[in-house]
Order: sequence, then C-alpha cells, then structure tokens
Amino acid sequence: MNFERFLEGLGASEAPSSISNLYILSGISKREMEVFRGAWPRLPVERRRTILRALVEITEASFEADFNTIFRFCLSDEDGEVTAQAIEGLWEDESVSILRSLIGLLRGDPSFLVRARAAAGLGRFVLLAELDELDSELEAEARELLLHTINNPQEALEVRRQAVEAISFSGEEGVRKIIEAAYQDEAQKMRVSAVFAMGRSVDPYWGETLLRELENPDPEMRYEAVRACGELELKEAVPALARLINDADREVRGAAIWALGRIGGRGARRVLRACRESDDKIVAEAAEEALSELEFAEGIFEIPLYGEEE
Repeated sequence: MNFERFLEGLGASEAPSSISNLYILSGISKREMEVFRGAWPRLPVERRRTILRALVEITEASFEADFNTIFRFCLSDEDGEVTAQAIEGLWEDESVSILRSLIGLLRGDPSFLVRARAAAGLGRFVLLAELDELDSELEAEARELLLHTINNPQEALEVRRQAVEAISFSGEEGVRKIIEAAYQDEAQKMRVSAVFAMGRSVDPYWGETLLRELENPDPEMRYEAVRACGELELKEAVPALARLINDADREVRGAAIWALGRIGGRGARRVLRACRESDDKIVAEAAEEALSELEFAEGIFEIPLYGEEE
C-alpha cells in the first residue's frame, strides 16, 4: 500500500476501514515519519484520538507492533486526549528521553488527564531507581516532582492519586506516611489509590489493614485489597480470599482467584482446584490459569542445577 495514499485515506472517513490497516504505521522509516509529521496535524482531532486509541490497543495485543516513533511524536500533540493516549502507548519505554518528557508534562501540561498519565508513567522509573537502574539525579528530580504533586492542594485529585501510586514503588523513608495520609483522605478515590499503593509497595506493614479492607462494602476497595494481598503474598488472607470467590462482584471474584495463585500454598491450591471444576466457565478458566502459573513458579525451584543429581 502506498504510504502517502494511506495517510490521505486516514482523514477521508469517520473511522479506519480496518484496524489491521494501521499496521502499516508500525516501524515506519524516517522518510515515512516526515510524511506523517506533515499529514497528522491536518487530521480532525476526533480522528487523531480514534487512531491513537486503536494503536494503543494493537500495542497491548501484539508485541510485534512498534508505534513508538508515532507515540513519541504525539506527546506534543495539541490535544490532551491524544497526548494521554501517546503516554499510554509508551508504557514499556524506559528511555531517559521519555522520562524527561513525562517530567515536563507533569510539571506543566494544561490537561489534568495528561498530567495524571504522566504521573502514572513515572512509576516505572521510580521502580527502576529501586533496582539501581536509573541515574540518581534524574530519579531525585522525578521523585521530588511526585512529592510536590502529592502535596499540592491545587492539583486535580486524579493527578495526585496517580502520583501516590507512582511513588509507592519507592523504598524511601516517608512513603509509608504518604500512603497512610492517602488512606485517611476524605476522598474515596484517594483511599482506593492508597490500598493499591499498599500492594505496590510490597511492604508487609500493611497486612492487617488489607485484611480489614477485604470486608469493605465498596467493591472497588475490595478489589484493590484483594490485588494487594496477592502482591504481598499474604498467606493470612487465604481464608478470606476463598470466601471472596463467591463475591457478588465478578471483578472481585477474578482478583481473588489471581491472588490465590500468587500466594500459593496448600490452602490456596486446594481452593483453586475446586474452582477449576466450577460450572462457571470464567471461574474455571481463571483458576486453571492461576494453577498453571503457580505450578510453573514453584517448579522453577525444583529444577536441578547442572551437575547435581536428580
């Protein structure tokens, strides 16, 4: 397909004739990118949003697709939703240039949606710093910006929530206090983010709190508490998680099965095996997947080293 003609066609109808046609934008050459740069701003804003959403969906479904050049270009799009989608598309990019872009967007973009996505994106760089895989000066700049965002009462709630979740990867002193303050916040959404952050922190300090939240009447809070118990591999949560497999909320039920697979042990395995025989196809398939992952993870430690007797 002729690239110039393809770009002309992008603006000729309400939606792409086929998502598969957009694969032509994967791994485009420098010359093609120059053509794209000229054509993209002329597309209607709703069209640009539709295309970026489709590219993100393709990226999530196919590891072979590479739209990073386009996503990076769209970080400077004049439309906030397009920029936010571009950030989403770059979720695996750990380059210093993307880190600098995220810092700049969080610091000064007029769209709260873009600032929220940028704050969320900084989370992976906080994790890289914990793994000693990030320049200390850049890490300090990102962390200070996240702290400023969290403590800025003028900032939108969604942006501050994402900043709390992002910084929870850090093992720095003071993160517990940040999570505790978020947990005590008057806004329900912030409290939900605090529970999410408890799990992401992988800090056993939050175990008792998470066990209590498994009984929360709000399904969103139960869901995040279940996921956090799985992240902490909290064995004390197994009985409660077993009960939550029958929760009224389907997402909570699915999360409980996933968490049991993460935690493992005889009790969790027994519950998952029972779920595998469920008449509910979704429950049975989720249990089968959890058991497979559990058995694979445990099997890794049973493989004899070279030269050892089997």
